[in-house]
Amino acid sequence: MDSAQTRRPAGPGGAGGRGRGPGGPGGQGNRGDRPRGDRRDEQQDKEQFDERVIDIARTAKVIKGGRRFAFRVVVVVGDNNGRVGLGVGKAREVPEAIRKALERAKRSMITVPIMGTTIPHEVNTRYSAAKVMLKPAAPGTGVIAGGSVRAVVEAAGIKDILTKSLGSSNVLNVVQATVQALGELKRPEVEAKRRGRPVSEVRPVWSKTNG
Repeated sequence: MDSAQTRRPAGPGGAGGRGRGPGGPGGQGNRGDRPRGDRRDEQQDKEQFDERVIDIARTAKVIKGGRRFAFRVVVVVGDNNGRVGLGVGKAREVPEAIRKALERAKRSMITVPIMGTTIPHEVNTRYSAAKVMLKPAAPGTGVIAGGSVRAVVEAAGIKDILTKSLGSSNVLNVVQATVQALGELKRPEVEAKRRGRPVSEVRPVWSKTNG
């Protein structure tokens, strides 16, 4: 009896428990790949530009089954120190159209020669059916301009100027003509050489008296 009990085969063993050992060191996330200094630089770059939305228009495209509506945004970007750019963006939503316009405006920025607080000489420009005249003004005059022209010259950093918009009143054409006129401005020395006259005759009258 005792020998039978001693020879009885052992039953199947129970399932072993799963132990949990100490975890390994955690890896660094993507947050550490980018230094904080780059983020601050990008924020400063965004803050130093004067961004102005000039016009928001709704457009319609006739397609099969109806009309598809979208938005066209005209934006001017400047640093208030002689640089300005124009951008036009189109999208189904207004924020996306503004984003596209801002990117294009920053890529197409031009340098505007400024003498003190005004432009060095008078310029007349025509774009499509719009005509724009820009004329230097004495210090303290201010910006004498309409809404779209004012936004462009103020973004460029011009504080005293006389302007006149002739021809078409289309906002996009007027803004294009204004940016084109600013791009045609030259330094007094360059303009005097082109005209074949002394520099004193090209410079504004009040700049001569001020020395």
